[in-house]
Amino acid sequence: MTSPHLFVHHVLFYMKATASDADRARLAAGLERMRAIPAIQWAHLGTPAATDRAVIDRAYAYSWLCVFASAADEQDYQEHPLHEAFRQECADCWEQVVIYDAVGPAA
Repeated sequence: MTSPHLFVHHVLFYMKATASDADRARLAAGLERMRAIPAIQWAHLGTPAATDRAVIDRAYAYSWLCVFASAADEQDYQEHPLHEAFRQECADCWEQVVIYDAVGPAA
């Protein structure tokens, strides 16, 4: 049965102060490889926009936004070998990760 709600998984990656351009490139490449995980309906990899308002957090290096058909699909993503490889290969790149998971009606 298909869920009437989409599951959105949004991850913000904050780099270590000592991160090099190579570290940034390795993290971005690792995220791009995860696009191949079948459970992902849509994914967006981005960097902070040039907006300038007091409420905007621009301290993160990368934003990784994925949309799934259901919470079960997001769980499949969490357990997928490509996701596990990403964590093992890239965890030393970031200092902090902030995750926002949300559910809501499909448009």
